Amino acid sequence: MSTLSLLDYAIIVAYLLASLVLGLLMNRRARSSLEHYFLGGRTVPWYLLGVMGMANWFDLTGTMIITSFLFMLGPRGLFIEFRGGAVLILAFMLAYTGKWHRRSGCMTAAEWGIYRFGDNRVAQGMRLLNAVAAILTAVMVLAYLVRGASLFLGMFFPFPPMYTTLALLLLTTIYTMGSGFYGVILTDLIQGAIILVSCVVVSLLAWHQVPDAAGLAAVARQVTGNPDWTSWVPALHTPMPPGYEAYSDVLLMASFYLLRNVLAGMGTGGESRFFGARSDRDCSLQCLQQGLMISLRWPLMIGFAVLGVFFVARQFPSTDVVRRAAEAVHAAYPSLTAARWSDVLNDLVNHPDRHPAALVHQLQAGLGADWAGKLPLVSFTGTVNPEQILPAVLLNVIPSGLKGLIVVAMFAAMLSCKNGLVNGACAYFTKDIYQHFLRPRASNAELIGASYAATLAIVIGAFLIGVAASSINDLWGWIAMGLLAGQLAPGLLRLYWWRCNAWGCVGGLVLGCAGAITQRLVLPGLPEVQQFIFATVLSFAGTIIASLLTAPTPMPVLRAFYRTTRPFGWWGPLRDEVTGEARVAMDLENRNDILTVPFTLLWQVTLFLSPMMLIIKNYSAFWCLLPLFLLGAVGMYAFWWRPLQARGPGDQPLPRAPDPGPAA
Repeated sequence: MSTLSLLDYAIIVAYLLASLVLGLLMNRRARSSLEHYFLGGRTVPWYLLGVMGMANWFDLTGTMIITSFLFMLGPRGLFIEFRGGAVLILAFMLAYTGKWHRRSGCMTAAEWGIYRFGDNRVAQGMRLLNAVAAILTAVMVLAYLVRGASLFLGMFFPFPPMYTTLALLLLTTIYTMGSGFYGVILTDLIQGAIILVSCVVVSLLAWHQVPDAAGLAAVARQVTGNPDWTSWVPALHTPMPPGYEAYSDVLLMASFYLLRNVLAGMGTGGESRFFGARSDRDCSLQCLQQGLMISLRWPLMIGFAVLGVFFVARQFPSTDVVRRAAEAVHAAYPSLTAARWSDVLNDLVNHPDRHPAALVHQLQAGLGADWAGKLPLVSFTGTVNPEQILPAVLLNVIPSGLKGLIVVAMFAAMLSCKNGLVNGACAYFTKDIYQHFLRPRASNAELIGASYAATLAIVIGAFLIGVAASSINDLWGWIAMGLLAGQLAPGLLRLYWWRCNAWGCVGGLVLGCAGAITQRLVLPGLPEVQQFIFATVLSFAGTIIASLLTAPTPMPVLRAFYRTTRPFGWWGPLRDEVTGEARVAMDLENRNDILTVPFTLLWQVTLFLSPMMLIIKNYSAFWCLLPLFLLGAVGMYAFWWRPLQARGPGDQPLPRAPDPGPAA
């Protein structure tokens, strides 16, 4: 089995130590106030917030999942990742949802609920419930990151993967606790640079290895069974390996995921980087930069997929040897579960003396003398494990030195996403639960201490859940299509329907999230489409019914929200109150915002697809995509960029006062 060189390990250790030192250096500034700790004092430039957004969405586990779909499907794997990996919700944040939330002057999305529904007992309860739901979601996403990290780290270190992951989490948690928002941004800037360099390196290596599109297509068909691997057009039906059959209908799944993203995107924007932005204009500009930077993720991942196709073709000329290796492990350990599969294979590779000699001899006979390098690619179902393609390529194909740099880039991707999630979740706990409900008069030092405790609890809880997960794809599928779907209706209707009230949001959150959790416990194998429909229907039913059965939000509260946020949708009673030039300006802004979205979606999807076509040398497809990309860019210029420039850098002052604590 190939291993990292001393130079590679030195690069990794130097990076981790530098991150820790930087976090500790930022501690004093972060501790000055909660607003500095969680929002950077609302003084961070838009371009740094854009880098932060890119780094937070460039996670290791997601990169491994998307690489696995690109390995199985080719560039069409992008359409499966419409469920979340293609970050289509960014189009809505760029157009309007980011600035809508920024105009509140709030610090968290849970606090935003008071601004929207008023300071009453029901709204206070909704604030608490929102905070709990956000923390739960963060814990589950972190668990998904933990599971992916364990699969990745198990390929590089001769220790049990979960222990290595725990050590890395605890080390970086010290940095996260000490540095707050400032440290997250500073390290995201460094990590972003490392990630971008790695994107270029892997893309060039893959492009150099591809003889031409036809030659790549032939090898990919032999390895994956996919007859149209180099095509970007989603097919009605595509062969998929065991465990991934649900994704065979690529066009149908892409359409479904697109609908899900439209619904989710219309309710986005309640993130710290928007609450902390200096102006409405900065909200939009950081999204543009984030979209441009995150687009480099796709040539990186198709690069890993291409290198993976050639690597697997060399390692496994026949897929029968993979199936027989899996059968041998199952025979030796008949009670082995999918959740423990990677841990056992890792231990087999690093400590074969701990396992039955007959099993080791059987693996050597079937896989060859280099069986230890091949075994991690064997899946629980007896096929090549697509989730292990990225670490396998990195370990066996990338040259030393570059290997250490790219491992650091993958660490950076994992840590950036983890640090941003933890910082946001701690803001919910400290600001919305501890200070607001438990200790309204707590000192700044006490609040910072509470955030430290929350950070540690969130990380440990996520680790324990991640240990039990059987598959990163399965866990991400439930988070995106179940847990987050159960929160769709309150997040959506609160922005577009004047009659949505605090009771409605409580009802939608309780029914939707409870339904998603119950489904996971009772029917964990439910297909993603059915998960989404079940949780979404419950969420909308709870929100609409509870809103209509209870009194509407007081008109003065609605009026203040509407005139500050200036949303579009079903706001009849309030819309009629705005007349003259103010009405004309609001209608024009709303019209441009709405028209911006479809052009941005087209621009974004073609921006992701086009470089992949260049990497696989499918130049004819690239020239077909280019006019679509230009059409999206022209639409964005007309409906977004020109109005943005006309408004200039200045915006209205933030209206919110400091939080006074819970209502009496």
